[in-house]
Amino acid sequence: MKKTLFNMTMGLGIMVLAAQQVQARNCAPRDDVVKQLAETYGETRRGIGIARQGAVMEIYASDQTGSWTITVTMPDGMTCLVASGQSYEAMAEALPPNT
Repeated sequence: MKKTLFNMTMGLGIMVLAAQQVQARNCAPRDDVVKQLAETYGETRRGIGIARQGAVMEIYASDQTGSWTITVTMPDGMTCLVASGQSYEAMAEALPPNT
């Protein structure tokens, strides 16, 4: 469990760093990005997480098309697209038993 949590934390950290390095063409004010994801891809927010320096990571997805997008919003309100793809599936897996 600790290893999984560590890997997830590292992955989120890497995404935040990547978002900070993304060129301006992949970033816009959050309201504009959310509107574009909804209108163009039918995506709604499915998950959220807080990262270092006040960054917010969000996952958007569409049940109809299966498209998904990961964004990172910095404290200044700029949202950057970090990753996107197809075949999104919501999963609710049980935690492994404590041994």
